[in-house]
Amino acid sequence: MAYNTALRRYTAKRIEEIRNADILIGIPCYNNEKTIGHVIQMVTHGLDKYYRNFRCVIFIADGGSTDDSREAAKEFQIKPWQEKVVSIYRGPAGKGTALRSVFEAARTLQVRACAVVDADLRSITSDWIQHLLDPVISRDYQFVAPVYLRHKYDATITNNIVYNLTRALYGKRIRQPIGGDFAFSRDVGKFYAEQDVWETDVARYGIDIWMTTTAITQGFKLCQSNLGVKIHDTKDPAQHLGSMFRQVLYVLFALMERFEGSWKNITGSEPVETFGHKNSIEPEPVGVDLEAIIEKFKVGFQQFSSLWKEILCPDCFAEIQKASGLGAHDFHLPAPVWVRILYELAATFHAWTHNRFKIIEVVTPLYYARVASFVRETWDMTSEGAESLVEDQALQFEEHKNYLLRVWAEKSRV
Repeated sequence: MAYNTALRRYTAKRIEEIRNADILIGIPCYNNEKTIGHVIQMVTHGLDKYYRNFRCVIFIADGGSTDDSREAAKEFQIKPWQEKVVSIYRGPAGKGTALRSVFEAARTLQVRACAVVDADLRSITSDWIQHLLDPVISRDYQFVAPVYLRHKYDATITNNIVYNLTRALYGKRIRQPIGGDFAFSRDVGKFYAEQDVWETDVARYGIDIWMTTTAITQGFKLCQSNLGVKIHDTKDPAQHLGSMFRQVLYVLFALMERFEGSWKNITGSEPVETFGHKNSIEPEPVGVDLEAIIEKFKVGFQQFSSLWKEILCPDCFAEIQKASGLGAHDFHLPAPVWVRILYELAATFHAWTHNRFKIIEVVTPLYYARVASFVRETWDMTSEGAESLVEDQALQFEEHKNYLLRVWAEKSRV
């Protein structure tokens, strides 16, 4: 079933009654009854503290929560001069559809600026609202990405895949391309709302990287804002992140095809302006079961090594085979090898025409191998120290971009 809007009739009517606003804060929500109240509290305080003279709307876009998330959101008292809308969106399940409803609400209300924050945040403060909105309202930026201080084992997909590929492909050093909390201007929100992606994987699980990539390739004026420590419902890479890896990588590779004309001519990268103050507080630890991650890789090697040997270069496969014989105390899959593996996977995905999600599934154990190696390399480092390793890896992705161009062309011919 195709949906021409993510807004239900009662929601659209409520927004029409409000008529217009200066600021909209969107909160996509699904089964977040334990945290949604705190998030709304920080949002309403931030709007009151910094934007009391603006007309502000708080919009909770719920995905049909089966807990008491909507009840908690409805009951929480905001400032009397602010508006609040609690809505169940229409369309495919996923954060993307929730954000589609936010984009549509922002367009209808003709807001000057819109910010989105996740509903599971425990570290959000009222200052986040200013940090996200101020570049749009006061400095004419069109898209604001977040910069967090995160534990070294939080955001392993960002650190080992998304940051590297986004930076090397599109030439912008956006540190958190799938950060979850961001802001944008009226024209960007209108642009997003009008794109024809809402029946695709973007609506289900690829919205964050789609927004960032689109903002870059469309030439919108970008910046970042330091939000400080991010504490949310973290996941052990050994237990929970395999599905997220498959989803994010699939959308990343699909976007590479869509924007092939943009990234092929870009060399190097440039920083984007970053606002806010960086602190050096050590974030809340994230537990990692290193042996479990390595075991997942080794099981994958037994199942899929013959296919890996077929689609990857001999040198890469030799390093993978070597890693399969290592234990937790000396496990290693070098960063340069990981760069070539990801580039070859992107080219293979591009060359395949059928059952493309399968190629992502069978290489998931290789992601576990790189995470295990990253954990070993940073075991005795602080999170701030581990950041230098992330930056070094990102630079290697840039330096080997010609390798991507070569294998992309070669596999396309085959």
